[in-house]
Amino acid sequence: MIDLRLLREDPDRVRASQRARGEDVALVDALLSADERRRSSGVRFDELRAEQKQLGKLIPKATGDEKAELLKRASQLAADVKAADAERDAADAETQELLLQLGNLVHPDVPVGGEEDFVTLETHGTIRDFGAEGFEPKDHLELGQLLGAIDVERGAKVSGSRFYFLTGVGALLELALVNAAMAQATAAGFTPMLTPALVRPQSMAGTGFLGQAAQDVYHLDKDDLYLVGTSEVPLAAYHMDEILDADKLPLRYAGFSPCFRREAGSHGKDTRGIFRVHQFDKVEMFSYVAPEDSQAEHQRLLEWEKQWLASLELPFRVIDVASADLGASAARKFDCEAWIPTQGKYRELTSTSDCTEFQSRRLSIRVRDGKQVKPLATLNGTLCAVPRTIVAILENHQQADGSVRVPEVLRPYLGGREVLEPVAK
Repeated sequence: MIDLRLLREDPDRVRASQRARGEDVALVDALLSADERRRSSGVRFDELRAEQKQLGKLIPKATGDEKAELLKRASQLAADVKAADAERDAADAETQELLLQLGNLVHPDVPVGGEEDFVTLETHGTIRDFGAEGFEPKDHLELGQLLGAIDVERGAKVSGSRFYFLTGVGALLELALVNAAMAQATAAGFTPMLTPALVRPQSMAGTGFLGQAAQDVYHLDKDDLYLVGTSEVPLAAYHMDEILDADKLPLRYAGFSPCFRREAGSHGKDTRGIFRVHQFDKVEMFSYVAPEDSQAEHQRLLEWEKQWLASLELPFRVIDVASADLGASAARKFDCEAWIPTQGKYRELTSTSDCTEFQSRRLSIRVRDGKQVKPLATLNGTLCAVPRTIVAILENHQQADGSVRVPEVLRPYLGGREVLEPVAK
C-alpha cells in the first residue's frame, strides 16, 4: 500500500498514477474522504475519553444534586464514547479497504499506456535466418516430441488442458536449467531457498495478488490456503511482521518453487505446447533493500537476468513495461523477451519489478536505522521460468535433423552432453 501521508500531501500525483494504470481515479477521493473521517472520529473519541476520565475523578468527590448531574453526564458520555469508538473503527476499516485497492505509485519514467505501449530499451543477440540455413524451423512441441522430451497429450489426459509431462531429456533439461540458474544466483550472493507452495491469505494479499490478479489464483477453500503463482509470495512474506537491521541489507534470496496459475482471460491464447500452462517451476530472485537503493537494485536484477539469457545464447530484447500493464505492486517493471522463431516475435521470459515500499507496508516489514524504524523496499525478478525457457532453447538451438544444440552453460549439468538427439523420426 502507499503512504497515507503522501496521499494527503500530493493527491494529484496519486490521481495521475491511477489514471496511468487505467484504474478508477475516483478511488483517490473516496480514500481521502474516508481518511478524513478516520482522523476526525479519532480526535472525537480521544476528546470524549479525556472528558470521561476527568469526570471519573470528580464523581467520588461530589454530593447531592451535583453528583446526580455528574452521573447523568457520565452515562451520556459512556454512550457517546461507545458510538465514537464504533465510528472510528468503521472509518478505519473503510480506509484500509480502500487503501488495499489502490495500486503502487507509477514511476515517472514509465511509458504511459497499455500492453503494446512498452518502450524497447535494448536488443541482444542475433536472430537466426533459417531460410539461409536451408530448413524450416520446427516449433518447440514438434521438437519436444522428436526428442522424447514433452508429452502434452498425457498431461491433458491426467490433469486437463495446459498441463504436461517433461520426459527423458526434457526432465533432465529442466533440472539443468534450475541448477545452472541457482549456481548463477548463488555466485551473485543470493541465498538459495526452497519455498512453500501453499500460503495463508495474508501472505497472498500482502504481496498484492488478491486484487486485480485474484482471478488467476488457485484457492483451497477447505484449508483457506492459496497455491502460489510465484515464489515471490513466500519470499516477500518470509520477513512479515519483522523489523530488520539496516546493516543486514540488502537481503537477497533465490527461491525455487512450483507455480500455479489459472491463466484466466487467456482462452484460446498459446494453447499449443508448454508456453502458457497452469503449473510450472521457476527460480525467482527477491531483494529487500533500503528505499533509496531500490532503483539501483532494480538495475542489478535486470543485469542478472540479461546475464542469464546471454549465457543461454538466446536473442532477446529488454522492454520498459507500460503503466497499465504493470500489476498492482510494481512501480516499474522491465521484461526480457526472447525471440521465438516459429512465432516470429519476442515473448516474455523474465520480468523484474521494483515494488518500492508497497509490499512491505502491507506485510508490516520494516527496517531499523539508528532510532528510526521505517518500511523498506522489495523487488523481484524472474531468473528462470522453466517451460518458456525450454521453448526458447529448443526453437533457437534446433538443427536441421531435429536435434538441439545444448548451450555451453548447461552442459556440465547434462553430463557434458552437447546435443539433444531425436529418439523418434
